[in-house]
Amino acid sequence: MRVEEATFGCGCFWCSEAVFSSLTGVISAVPGYAGGHVANPTYEQVCTDKTGHAEVVRVTFDPDVISYEQLVQVFFSVHDPTTLNRQGEDVGTQYRSVIFYHNQEQQEVAERVRDEAAELWEDPIVTEIVPLTNFYPAEDYHRSYFADHPDQAYCKMVIAPKVAKFRQKYAHLLKG
Repeated sequence: MRVEEATFGCGCFWCSEAVFSSLTGVISAVPGYAGGHVANPTYEQVCTDKTGHAEVVRVTFDPDVISYEQLVQVFFSVHDPTTLNRQGEDVGTQYRSVIFYHNQEQQEVAERVRDEAAELWEDPIVTEIVPLTNFYPAEDYHRSYFADHPDQAYCKMVIAPKVAKFRQKYAHLLKG
């Protein structure tokens, strides 16, 4: 089995992890922080909007089962890439739309898919596509948050509807 990694910031990492971890070919989806200037940040530090980090999910996947291009297509369909530094009621640079590419091929694919996705949106896409310079895993209590806390208010009101819509659209890519 071949293994590659991808790193996406598309709002709250609880939702991103729930989406990407359900895809066939995804080995793991780890919530964390990337793109900032503070080493080993905590959730509380990132929430101050002063570390430069985005909430992200690092996706480890088998490219023979699911392609990076398919992951980028999912990325653009599960959040609003036209809103700067926010997703719904989550506001701040930590919620920005960003793809952290790991190599030149990923950069090229991300830019091409972004350009294709632009035709689907009325407003311009503001997604950053930048090289990955750092990744820090989030604290353990953030991992599998949606799966472990389905009755929590944010999970019920924000994540569950988003995940349900995603699962309907991408049923053909979901784990059995």
